[in-house]
Amino acid sequence: MSKLLWGITGSGDQLEDVLNVMGRLQEITEIQISVVISKAGEQVLRRYKLWERLNETFDKVKTETNANVPFVAGPLQVGKYNLFVVAPLTANSTAKIAHGIADTLITNAVAQTLKGSIEVLVYPVDQNPDEVETHAPDGTVFKILPRQIDLDNVAALRATPNVTVARDPNELFEMIKTREKAF
Repeated sequence: MSKLLWGITGSGDQLEDVLNVMGRLQEITEIQISVVISKAGEQVLRRYKLWERLNETFDKVKTETNANVPFVAGPLQVGKYNLFVVAPLTANSTAKIAHGIADTLITNAVAQTLKGSIEVLVYPVDQNPDEVETHAPDGTVFKILPRQIDLDNVAALRATPNVTVARDPNELFEMIKTREKAF
């Protein structure tokens, strides 16, 4: 059975779509999904009222206590997981990963995964140069426009060996399904 570790950072943008992708993968594939969540990720999941759904859907859900958690970094380095997915990925975590900063559970896990030559698949939410609609926890719709630095950091991730950037949750789903055959 293939094993995938899924990291969630503190973005509410397309969070429900990402959880839908995770759930669909669990239903239609043989991939075992374990979940690690940043502190901010837990806060956002709770604000969007998705925390219980996540915990009901997945057996292994761990929240960040510090940046160097042995149950995450070690297994990633030695290949106990076939793939590390981080989605949604905030602009803050994107910047840290692009510049080699590993001071959170997710950014450290990416750094350790890349040291072990395991692929990292990410979905940064701030990658579209155009204004996009998103919604607040109460359903209020509003528009955001990523900064140029956010776009530059996503470009830096695209240029990083063993990092693949998905453009949206549907592409993320297809990428993981395709990789399942290679695991």
